Amino acid sequence: MFKIIIPKPVFKELEKLNTEDRRLVYSKIRDLEKGHFAKDKPLKGRHKGKYRKRAGNYRIIYLREQDILLITLVRIAHRKEVY
Repeated sequence: MFKIIIPKPVFKELEKLNTEDRRLVYSKIRDLEKGHFAKDKPLKGRHKGKYRKRAGNYRIIYLREQDILLITLVRIAHRKEVY
């Protein structure tokens, strides 16, 4: 089980989503907490070291610390705006 850290700016982005999208994002965050990373993709370029989880039209960008089982959410945004 991983510990999820949601910084205040990311939480504010999450609050702006409509109810249906917010539920989907929360379910994906729960998947992260359980360690389900199967379809997640590593990012390239300046975002190297971060991963992307798809949640409908939204993307959850996060950092995964292998040694201490910690995931820090970096951004939650529409796929047009996230990168």
